[in-house]
Amino acid sequence: MAFVTRFAPSPTGPLHLGHAYSAILAHDMARAEGGRFLLRMEDTDLERSKRDYDLQIQEDLRWLGLAVDGPILRQSEHIASYNSRLEALVAQGFLYPCSCSRADIRAAVSAPQEGVAFPVYPGTCRHRSMASRQPGDALRLNLGAALNSLAAADLAFAETGPAHSGTQVIDRDKALTRIGDVVLGRKGEDIVAYFLAAALDDAGQGVTHVIRGEDLFDFTPVQVILQHLFALPTPIYHHHRLIRDDQGMRLAKRDDARALSKFRAEGATPEDIRRMVGLPES
Repeated sequence: MAFVTRFAPSPTGPLHLGHAYSAILAHDMARAEGGRFLLRMEDTDLERSKRDYDLQIQEDLRWLGLAVDGPILRQSEHIASYNSRLEALVAQGFLYPCSCSRADIRAAVSAPQEGVAFPVYPGTCRHRSMASRQPGDALRLNLGAALNSLAAADLAFAETGPAHSGTQVIDRDKALTRIGDVVLGRKGEDIVAYFLAAALDDAGQGVTHVIRGEDLFDFTPVQVILQHLFALPTPIYHHHRLIRDDQGMRLAKRDDARALSKFRAEGATPEDIRRMVGLPES
């Protein structure tokens, strides 16, 4: 089996050291297996995504010595395809419209939710039919209905990351209480959620190994469930450690002080970047 990885940044800001670590790791793992390293721009946030950042990401990867195999996939060019998959879920009765704001959800979830990284949607709009949808409504996955349709499926994924290595069996009850009815899109607004687009594109690009930060580990069950709903293959996952700042916080796009372009302008080399993030020299 071919070994295919991908680096999938959002072109909404410059790459920082955390991005460099993830990209180098995915590239090196693919090369070690004689495989392919792909680049995907997750630019469905049409308001914040900028062409300049897209070009800068490409330049940063070239400077790091990471050769991309094949053309770049830009999600903004595949919105119609994602929407057609949303329609398929609508036809199966797995989506419903939701008008709840984040403030509404926080107000509804009055007690802390143990063991969850984000507020789980309480199902306020689950009773609504698609006929009641209004402009701007989110489209949520009825996770309970989806799981019921997959009652005979073996919902699991292989994980090779250091913190969760081994076969990860998805606990259906925990999925309902800790993940809930996630948003997959907004009908008519060309807004597609990461969960849906990433699951579809990993399959479409033939990705066999998803290399990404451990902060996304808890979202993996959602993508595995979507893969089963669409009869797509489930790749092997490798959730790696995060690169943090001096206060132990995960790096974000706002951390311009750690942008690769800044290090490059100050005379750093690609080997310096590898040392900074704790990777061996190439």
